[in-house]
Amino acid sequence: MADKIRVGIVGAGGIAQQVHIPNYKKCGEQVEIVAICDVAVERAEEAARRWSIPHFFKTADEMLEKAELDVVSVCTPNKFHKDATVKALEAGCHVLCEKPPAMTVEEAQAMADAAKKSGKHLSYGFHYRHTSEVDCLKRFIDAGELGEIYAGTAIAVRRRGIPGWGVFTNKELQGGGPLIDIGCHMLDTALYLMGYPEPTMVWGATYQKLGTRKGVGLLGDWDWEHFTVEDMARGMIQFANGATLVIESAFAANVKERDVMNVKLMGDLGGANVFPLEMYQEKHGALIDVTPAYLPEISPYEREIRRWVDACLTGEPPLSTAEQGVKLQRILNGLYESAERGEPVKL
Repeated sequence: MADKIRVGIVGAGGIAQQVHIPNYKKCGEQVEIVAICDVAVERAEEAARRWSIPHFFKTADEMLEKAELDVVSVCTPNKFHKDATVKALEAGCHVLCEKPPAMTVEEAQAMADAAKKSGKHLSYGFHYRHTSEVDCLKRFIDAGELGEIYAGTAIAVRRRGIPGWGVFTNKELQGGGPLIDIGCHMLDTALYLMGYPEPTMVWGATYQKLGTRKGVGLLGDWDWEHFTVEDMARGMIQFANGATLVIESAFAANVKERDVMNVKLMGDLGGANVFPLEMYQEKHGALIDVTPAYLPEISPYEREIRRWVDACLTGEPPLSTAEQGVKLQRILNGLYESAERGEPVKL
């Protein structure tokens, strides 16, 4: 078991400075953030100064060549995930890449292949897996309390939550809109709780009804004149074990709630609503609802980074794996392909 890991950060934007860097810092002497890079090198320099990071660079190539690293966090737009990840793995580093894995299935597979060849960990930033609700429900599921889970729903819907910053509305850099951005969080959470079953077929539909016109922005004003992604996606996934999952994701929709992120599951012995956590069963001749009286209050981002650091130190597998990333990417791209073709797609 290693005593300490040396970390490099690729990308000095919001997710790096709000999540990765501060939570690596919370790991104390077990982690040293050695370097950061960004194509906008002045941003990397500013972040290095703010967080007392010794070295900053313009490119990942330069950082990997000049800095001695054990671990790399990839915090770039989706388009650049694959190249930065593969380069870091080939340089002998474990990699935590932000979600989604990549732009295409081929890219996600190349990342997984590089991880396997290097013998290093590749994990993804699906922080909802690390919530207390998911932790608790997973224990109930593993104990057989829900039985065979055969149906589920993943929901990631905002009333008017188109991001007014970053590149979230740029298809060329992101690969899509709410489905690949927030929808993938709830999709991964559902798949994780269901045991990551093998997908066989998807049906998807996407809509661009609200994003291309000026409107009320609850997350800032977005560039509606250059909005190139969907503002809503819906679909269904069928799995080899017979289970099905419905997904609904939107940056903007005419609904009551400002923001809903949730997963609902149904098994033959029980069902569950994840956020907030409730379980539904039939026992001893009665229909019962089970609600935890207490769940630990902890930041899922902090827990995610802590568990990732522990995996890198001990060599134990991370909670989110490269192989799961490929499976999730197949579903995402399959849904987009189905929407474009107007028919179900076999995976």
